[in-house]
Amino acid sequence: MSFLRSFSAALLVSAPLYLGAGAIANASDVTPVLAAAEAELEGSMKKLLFHDKPKAHAFVRFTDFDGNPLSMADYQGKWVILNFWATWCAPCREEMPLLDALQAEFGGDTFEVVTLATGRNNPAGMIRFFDKAGVTNLPMHRDPKQKVAQSMGVMGLPTTLVLDPQGQEVARMQGEADWASDSAKAMVRALLGAKS
Repeated sequence: MSFLRSFSAALLVSAPLYLGAGAIANASDVTPVLAAAEAELEGSMKKLLFHDKPKAHAFVRFTDFDGNPLSMADYQGKWVILNFWATWCAPCREEMPLLDALQAEFGGDTFEVVTLATGRNNPAGMIRFFDKAGVTNLPMHRDPKQKVAQSMGVMGLPTTLVLDPQGQEVARMQGEADWASDSAKAMVRALLGAKS
């Protein structure tokens, strides 16, 4: 019995070390990809700051437009551009069609642009916002109590995060940018491992 206890204790001590080593190995596996993506940044895209190491976030719930629960865990397996916006945000109005174009070109099994209206955003106002901007490829998700924004440290709008396929934040931008630019597209191609 004491052997089993000792063996179990050894497993408990070594398991986190083993798992931690695996996480470090996985993080280092994407380092060249992130460096290649960062090297593509020009113009307004230079505001996108890549982190030294991925940042984990809790998978806090938000809803789709109809109130069905979601979280960023639903997007694991994909590279995600997560954009926080609001109907009253003027720069968001200019940026949203550019994010829409990025989703139209790259959206699929390995990449997705996810838009999250944070704070008080009237549903009818959200529809008007997307209609006026000509947005047809992006979701209208809601974070009415700003729980996701707060958990991810969003301080102003627009804020855009790049999440890796494990749901970890690898880069962040405060303010708007030209997400339909050649630089943004080259950055996404680098993340996806495609040749420019």
